[in-house]
Amino acid sequence: MATVIAPSAPAQHAPDFVRDKLLLGKTPKEYVKGLMTPGHFIAGIILAVGLPITFFRFTQGIGAISNLTDANPWGIWIGIDVLCGVALAAGGFIIGTIFHIFGMNEYKPLVRPAILTGFLGYVLVVFGLMFDLGRPWRLPYPMFWSWGWSSVMFEVGWCVALYLMCQFVEFWPPLFEWLGAKRLRAWAVKLTLGATVMAVVLSTLHQSSLGALFLIMPSKLHPLWYSMYLPVFFLISAISGGIGMIIFESTLSHSYFKKQTAHLSHHDLDRLTLGLSKGGAMVLFMYFWLKIIGVAHENQWSLLFTGWGAWWLVEVLGFILLPSFLFLMSVRRMSAKLARVAAVWTVIGLVLNRLNVSAIALNWHAAERYIPNWKEVWVTVMIFTIGVLVFKFIVNRMPILMQHPDYVGDNH
Repeated sequence: MATVIAPSAPAQHAPDFVRDKLLLGKTPKEYVKGLMTPGHFIAGIILAVGLPITFFRFTQGIGAISNLTDANPWGIWIGIDVLCGVALAAGGFIIGTIFHIFGMNEYKPLVRPAILTGFLGYVLVVFGLMFDLGRPWRLPYPMFWSWGWSSVMFEVGWCVALYLMCQFVEFWPPLFEWLGAKRLRAWAVKLTLGATVMAVVLSTLHQSSLGALFLIMPSKLHPLWYSMYLPVFFLISAISGGIGMIIFESTLSHSYFKKQTAHLSHHDLDRLTLGLSKGGAMVLFMYFWLKIIGVAHENQWSLLFTGWGAWWLVEVLGFILLPSFLFLMSVRRMSAKLARVAAVWTVIGLVLNRLNVSAIALNWHAAERYIPNWKEVWVTVMIFTIGVLVFKFIVNRMPILMQHPDYVGDNH
């Protein structure tokens, strides 16, 4: 009697963390080949130039690549990498408040990408701060060995460090889902609400305290930008910038990561965008009138008829009041495209404000003016590029834009 040999089952490869989790199931050769895109080529050029500049910065000193001096110790690394980075990363605590605290569950698709953006933003703020510090290895010194209770910088340092930890805790659920750690994921979900509440408190403190840093500079900061309300200005502008960044980031993600966002229709995204636009219109309108109150309180009306006054009006009318009306018009016309234009305009306005306060209108009457070295600009571009690459790396692997199959219907 002939022996019948059953057909063998398809070969199943053993689980491989590097191949399955990091290389997206591809061989190293296939994965590297997939990286050959125009975007990665441009990012490669930016890194190829930026890394040697970084090497010179940390081996030759800060003066080797920057135009910072004792007269102008703060430049675009503080103005963009720190002040703008912290403000634009505010989307994390805003969307966390909307979803976890206020229970507006319809915004769930925007929560994880906004939290990831905020978390990476703060990590890159710390990374950028290392370039600006003369001795970066002493960054933790004021926090642990020289407690300056009366220093605003002491409060900012501790708040940013603790807030970064809270953002990391909020990022744990998708991280543990990716790793398949169900028990750790369940434990992390229980911590999310507490981490969100703590993040809101800490973010309110350090966003406003960054503005308080400039209260000790009444003789250096132009009177139109100097105000006792600077902490309030920084907080409310960060909220408006965070809303703009959520809309901007969700639009780009929905366009670029189409496979991950297939579950979210354009109609649903437009609806969420218009919902955020209502908040953006109200916050910006409130911010506009607070800026007017600041000028009235300091009685600086006459300065509005100077060249600096014209520049102040460009910022306030063109990048605060105008996007407020654009947000309002987008809601009235039900136009998500107009809302996205307003969001980008708001983000640009926030960057302009932070540069005005930290560089352009700072030391405005000094003979020696600060003009950034091209290497400073390149470092800033490199830091932004690293953030984009890391965001793409994580989104392509972890359940950020889409739900993990094991947790469909879960409310976290």
